[in-house]
Amino acid sequence: MAAPLTRTVRSRIETGRLVLYSILAGALVGALGIALRLVLAQVVRGGAMLTGYSPPGTPGEGGLLMAFGDALPYGLLTLPVVAVLAAWLTRDTPSDPLSETVSAYHRRGGTRLSTQLRLLGANLLGYGAGLPIGRDASFTALGGFSARLLSRFGRLSVAEDRTLTLASVAAALGLVLHAPLAAAVLLAEVLYRRFEFEFEVVMPCVLASVSAYAVYGLAFGAAPLFDVPTLQAPSALQLPMYALIALITTVIAWVGVWLSRLWPQGWLSGWPRLVWAAAFGLAVAAVAAFSTPVVLTGGAGWTQLSLSGFLGGEALGFGGWKWVLLALGVRLGFGGGVLPSIAAGALLGTGLNATLPTPLDPAVCALVAATAYLTVTLNIPLAATLLAATWGGDALLPAALISSGLAHSLSGQLGYVDGQLRDRRTAEMQVITPTTTILSAAPPPSSEEALYRVAVPMSWLGARIGVLSLPAGVQVVGLERGEDILSATPDLKLQSGDVLDLVATDAAFGELRDLLNLG
Repeated sequence: MAAPLTRTVRSRIETGRLVLYSILAGALVGALGIALRLVLAQVVRGGAMLTGYSPPGTPGEGGLLMAFGDALPYGLLTLPVVAVLAAWLTRDTPSDPLSETVSAYHRRGGTRLSTQLRLLGANLLGYGAGLPIGRDASFTALGGFSARLLSRFGRLSVAEDRTLTLASVAAALGLVLHAPLAAAVLLAEVLYRRFEFEFEVVMPCVLASVSAYAVYGLAFGAAPLFDVPTLQAPSALQLPMYALIALITTVIAWVGVWLSRLWPQGWLSGWPRLVWAAAFGLAVAAVAAFSTPVVLTGGAGWTQLSLSGFLGGEALGFGGWKWVLLALGVRLGFGGGVLPSIAAGALLGTGLNATLPTPLDPAVCALVAATAYLTVTLNIPLAATLLAATWGGDALLPAALISSGLAHSLSGQLGYVDGQLRDRRTAEMQVITPTTTILSAAPPPSSEEALYRVAVPMSWLGARIGVLSLPAGVQVVGLERGEDILSATPDLKLQSGDVLDLVATDAAFGELRDLLNLG
């Protein structure tokens, strides 16, 4: 009989598996990303035919730096219909794909494949019709969809599934932002509102992002998303003025986040969600028809115009409308993610620069303000700084660091991302009741039985409690489904999001944890 593997050998094998799966996940995302970009091109073309308006694009995506056509009133009337359809498709999920990713990670249960498909479809529809949704939302949903495909064909533990889901989403964001390393840091940072990270997922996210970008680059090259002119490092005398722009942008962004949190929770589900989605779509159509069509789509093209110096004081009004619609729509699923916040911040920064007695470099102002805005809305100061440096060069680092540091220190812990937890300690404590032992803690020193709560792993979904293969000494005593606590009858089928209440000795639960590789 072969000797059992030592803990060191098992750890090396598990690490090697994760490395290989991360590279495979990235390659899969890269291949699917190529297809999604082609689909998005057709969706945007169809939306332009419908509304009569085509927004400017970004050089990295092959777009042109000019808008075409005027928004047609009858075409804009489709926005409420599309908004209702998108809200109906995402009725069982948080506000946007990034929020769903964060929520799924913390609840230790993956998102269903059908849910990921609905998220992808809703964001494709909304983006094509002209709702203020960034193209990054579709890519984020694609990353989650790719992770679910991988989990179906690979024998993944709970910990591996959670990590590879983040890695797949990081890879997808790296494609759309043309910044794979910054996207990897973003996914490790966005999980918490405080300046804390999940360091264990950084390397899988990096491997997946680089792998995906390599595959994606075979089809579309590796040009940066934005064409930013060569920037001179801001002088010490200019830094206070850039800090002032960051401060004003921080206050504006914080007020927008605060306003978005005023939505009563009862309005965000059921038929009220559909009614408010229709009202939001009508509001977007009204602004586009009677004020400016800049509010249509995510605004990445208008960010490029800000960086190129083609906008002046009018950008302040454009950014103001973006700010209003983000505050109104983000809890309904319209405007969450990276690019809408980048666009709002860049427009505000360009407009604020035009009000100064002696204007500064418009590209630096746009990136500094975008960094501050993104830091406030997503609580990602480091990732926001890395994105600014990726697009604007290393010369921007001093101003970007000041901007993100100022924004994060002043904005508190509000944000657009549903499911974000305060810190790592909160993540560990969120499943504890007075009689519950934490999963990630060491087993108690005694051999007495204790009550444990374990999220149902993906491999158990659909199985009946009576057929579960549990170690001796582990007994299922209850099941938590939403706000209900059900009796653990043998014929009860397990569903996504369920939590099992187990009674077990410390040794038996340790055996179960090794069996499932609970992270």
